[in-house]
Amino acid sequence: LRTHAPKALLEPALIMVLLVQDARRSCLRRDSGVLFCFWILSLLCGILPFQSLVRRALQVGFHRKLRASTWSCSAPKETSFPARLLIAFVSDEDAFAWQGYLYAILLFLTAVIQSLCLQQHFSLCFQLGINVRASLIAAIYKKSLTMSGATRKESTVGETVNLMSADAQRFMDMANFIHQLWSCPLQIILSIVFLWLELGPSVLAGIATLLLLLPINAFLAAKAKTIQERNMKNKDERMKIMTEVLNGIKILKLFAWEPSFEKRVNDIRVRELKDLVNFGYLQSVSLFAFTCAPSLVSLATFAVYVLVDENNILDAQKAFTAISLFNVLRFPMGTLPMVISALVQVRPHLEQGVQGDPMTSVQSKTLPCPTQELMGGLAVLLPQPSCLCSVTLDITPGSLVAVVGPVGSGKSSLVSAMLGEMENIKGHINIQGSLAYVPQQAWIQNATLKDNIIFGSEVDEARYQQVLKACALLPDLELLPAGDQTEIGEKGINLSGGQKQRVSLARAVYSDADIYVLDDPLSAVDAHVGKYLFEHVLGPKGLLQKKTRILVTHSISFLPQVDNIVVLAGGAVSEHGSYSTLLANKGAFSQFLNLYGNQEENVSEENTAGTGNTVGQWQLEWLWVLSKRSTSSQKKAQEEPPKKLKGQKLIEKEAVETGRVKFSMYVRYLRAVGWCFTFWVAMGYIAQYVASVGSNLWLSEWTDDSVRYQNQSYPAHLQDLRIGVYGALGISQGIFLLFATMLSARGAMRASRVLHQLLLSNILHAPMSFFDTTPVGRIINRFAKDIFTVDETIPSTFRTWISCFMGIISTLIVICLATPFFAVVIIPLSIFYYFVLRFYVATSRQLRRLDSVTRSPIYSHFGETVSGLSVIRAYGHQERFLKKNEITMDINQKSVYSWIISNRWLAIRLEFVGSLVVFFSALLAVIAKGTLQGGIVGLSVSSALNVTQTLNWLVRTSSELETNIVAVERVHEYVIVKNEAPWVTKTRPPRGWPSRGEIQFIDYKVRYRPELDLVLQGITCNIGSTEKVGVVGRTGAGKSSLTNCLFRLLEAAGGKIIIDDVDIATIGLHDLRNNLTIIPQDPVLFTGTLRMNLDPFDQYSDEEVWKALELAHLKTYVQGLPERLLHHVSEAGENLSVGQRQLVCLARALLRKAKILILDEATAAVDLETDHLIQTTIRSAFADCTVLTIAHRLNTIMDSNRVMVLHAGQIVEFDSPEELLRKEGIFSAMAKDAGITAADTTAL
Repeated sequence: LRTHAPKALLEPALIMVLLVQDARRSCLRRDSGVLFCFWILSLLCGILPFQSLVRRALQVGFHRKLRASTWSCSAPKETSFPARLLIAFVSDEDAFAWQGYLYAILLFLTAVIQSLCLQQHFSLCFQLGINVRASLIAAIYKKSLTMSGATRKESTVGETVNLMSADAQRFMDMANFIHQLWSCPLQIILSIVFLWLELGPSVLAGIATLLLLLPINAFLAAKAKTIQERNMKNKDERMKIMTEVLNGIKILKLFAWEPSFEKRVNDIRVRELKDLVNFGYLQSVSLFAFTCAPSLVSLATFAVYVLVDENNILDAQKAFTAISLFNVLRFPMGTLPMVISALVQVRPHLEQGVQGDPMTSVQSKTLPCPTQELMGGLAVLLPQPSCLCSVTLDITPGSLVAVVGPVGSGKSSLVSAMLGEMENIKGHINIQGSLAYVPQQAWIQNATLKDNIIFGSEVDEARYQQVLKACALLPDLELLPAGDQTEIGEKGINLSGGQKQRVSLARAVYSDADIYVLDDPLSAVDAHVGKYLFEHVLGPKGLLQKKTRILVTHSISFLPQVDNIVVLAGGAVSEHGSYSTLLANKGAFSQFLNLYGNQEENVSEENTAGTGNTVGQWQLEWLWVLSKRSTSSQKKAQEEPPKKLKGQKLIEKEAVETGRVKFSMYVRYLRAVGWCFTFWVAMGYIAQYVASVGSNLWLSEWTDDSVRYQNQSYPAHLQDLRIGVYGALGISQGIFLLFATMLSARGAMRASRVLHQLLLSNILHAPMSFFDTTPVGRIINRFAKDIFTVDETIPSTFRTWISCFMGIISTLIVICLATPFFAVVIIPLSIFYYFVLRFYVATSRQLRRLDSVTRSPIYSHFGETVSGLSVIRAYGHQERFLKKNEITMDINQKSVYSWIISNRWLAIRLEFVGSLVVFFSALLAVIAKGTLQGGIVGLSVSSALNVTQTLNWLVRTSSELETNIVAVERVHEYVIVKNEAPWVTKTRPPRGWPSRGEIQFIDYKVRYRPELDLVLQGITCNIGSTEKVGVVGRTGAGKSSLTNCLFRLLEAAGGKIIIDDVDIATIGLHDLRNNLTIIPQDPVLFTGTLRMNLDPFDQYSDEEVWKALELAHLKTYVQGLPERLLHHVSEAGENLSVGQRQLVCLARALLRKAKILILDEATAAVDLETDHLIQTTIRSAFADCTVLTIAHRLNTIMDSNRVMVLHAGQIVEFDSPEELLRKEGIFSAMAKDAGITAADTTAL
């Protein structure tokens, strides 16, 4: 299709393909035919009675009396045939009364039939549109579930969400217009034929003028296309950065990097707005052409007609019939460019979404075969050395295989290859049985804890409880506000790292698969928990003892208990065999063990001796604490009736505003536009309509000349004057309109800039708690859909509204000039309109709000799916997620459908009333037959028709405006979100602060959100200058909260923290955060160069950056990259391994080199060798700094000066490691679990 067909046929063809695909819902096949018939019918009612019978009416010979029969026409249904007959009837004294009544009824009936047909057509069109949109979104979702890794790297989540939101919407709009493609040319041809019959060859002058305008339109459309394409790129880029900023907001806050990213977003926004304003200018030029067209055309035609032959006299009958026909021409000629530009906007996205390269699906992974084996070469198409070259493995069913190796040796790649996520270049993988997968970074859904574990399987309560126990989740359930019914936020935001990992493991265990692929699940949990999990779940005695388990691990203490060990190095298997075999081989593995395994013997001895009692003791203590807590909570529970627990719902339902949009929203938007702009835009429109009324009145004077100079020759000077003034008035209309639209384009751009700037800076100033409780999808929706509305929809709706309003005023003035008694009909009419308006607008507005609110979950669900793709595929749950996506979409479709139907409801009512108005004005004419002139009747009837049409539009655009201004309301809602403390305050810390790095906690208390309990319950301690302190404690004891407090991500609920004699609550956040350094738990990287990730403000020289990389052991790796420091990091750093990302974070910290360093479990994701490198680097590079280490592996903090043991938000032990080991407290129990004795610490 793409190669042979001409470009012009491509879009309609593709849209047809889409529709045909969708026509599996057979109703669409039916719809298309029915649509066609309705459209034809309404065309016939609108045009044909109006023109084909015009000739007959004229030939009856009412001649001069036909004065202003078709005054000021705008839509193709103005002066229909019955109207002509009616005028004839009024002019003819001898006609019978019944004829008049018959014509009035005929007039009424044609209007009603046309209205019904047209509305039916629109209704079907819109239904077609929502079907197209739904199938597109579903197709994109389905496609993303089957994308290969390589294809996924090409488009970011942000771009795909954009495809789903803005572009699917464009397709929906396109479906409504698609029939204009054939009906516009048809209307144009009909009009021209009738014009020829009316004015003869001089019509050619008018048509020539029209044809001259066409290339102008084509040129404008082409320019508009290039601007749109540029704009799409900018929009995608902006959304991409915004998505990353919101996902990595915690890192931005910790490093005080918000200004740098704000600048990046604003730079793109500036380009986007520049294109927007140029697009606005193009639109106003084409509007100018469109407005001038009828005047220019009729001017050319009349001038030629009058000048060609002296006998040609321009009388009312010819002039008004011609103008009527030229006005009919206006509609298709105006619509055609719109339809074409809509097609233009759809085209790039067709190419992106529908034709986009066939995304390679992951091959099916289950092949019948007696054993499970990995054979042949597995290679991964990645530019890094993280690919596998000829791995051959054979794994026997029911065995436990450990995969070990240094960072970047291809462990995660091997796992991905087993799951079929890698590109297989040669060889094959045979896997027999079902898979369960635990990724290195746990993927948690936004659902209850229980839903996360059960993950769509059958609920088996006994097995569920058994899994919770084995995965050590029972104590956590006690801590969570609503037990396993607690809602987990997006990305598991209200769980600690260890809890997430255990939930992820529990999900795998519960799924009861045949093969378990575990990518380092024990790295994020504390040592004793890790040991507990190994014993109860993974080990030879665990729940999974009969299953095949492939465990990627860095922890050597478990290796003696596994059946088989695979050692990877540089993407190939360097050796494999049992623990004893490998030790005996004296290869790389045994050297590695001798280096790092000094605690190894203790562990193996204890393992043989059986360390049940120490685990028991730790568990007992823990259970004792819990039982106290749970008994007290049980007592409480008996006292109070059950209610929704506070904190159970984390994500609040999105607020839906109700009632009228506050007037202040319009004011706010106009203030953003600027009052000066607003005033001059209004003046421009008023001037345009004054000119329009003027030209109509002038034409009516001109046609009166035919009566005045009935038997005389027409004076030449008068003829020139008539033509000249008429032309001037026509052109001046266009010029005023051009002035107004150009100004409104500038104003609209100003408003877009102001509102986006306010929204962005406020979101970046929002406190962490806001991001914890607000799904990212919801904030993204503000930046995507709502800002799009402010940019593009509101300005055009405002323009339409003003011109409708002015149109009505000018028409009413004309009617009242002609027939003053028509004003009596207007009063009851306007009262009725007012009520319909109020009734409809309220409904429509609320439906639009519902649409916005039900749309967010579609994107949230999509974002979640993409981040958990490998997990969803490994479990084979694609169907379930497709179903879920369809359900969320259906909910949204309901509100969209209701909205569409409400529009049709309105249209039928309004047009019916309009038809009644016409009927009454005709009836009045029949009754008052003797006293009226034919021309006056024509004017009254045709203006009545006109005003109905325009009033209908006014109601429509008022409600459009109100539903769209909701976007301003929604943006405003986030502009007034409470900010965190100011970034810089008047009290600034002294230069070089903190110089000593002393930290004092004074009775420090903190809670996450006002309604929740305290997380830290009055901590008091002093940490001396350059002291190294380790912080330990079970998951949820408040270790990470401690770091959040130092950076003031959480504000104190009581007490204070003093660093070097400065109370940190008194200084600005950036002054504080710029002077502390953290290596965070999750290594977050952003799209951009490697250098940008290390130093976004360009504060450091290249030498310093290289030095930092060298200390972080990345220098050789980066030097090996083709672009070195400018190496492109993909979204979320996906083209680096987790270990490498961790080292990049270390390099960041080394570059900053503040006096205080916080390590938040920074080495959880790296192997022991890299861990050792990091530890030595930190010891040497940060020797003169105060270092707080939050550790999971006790051996990383055994050389600290002191160790702080946290428990339930309080410090229970705080002393040197030697002392604590002697004391036989919580710490010594943990140390025994990890196999560390007092002898080791002295050795260290």
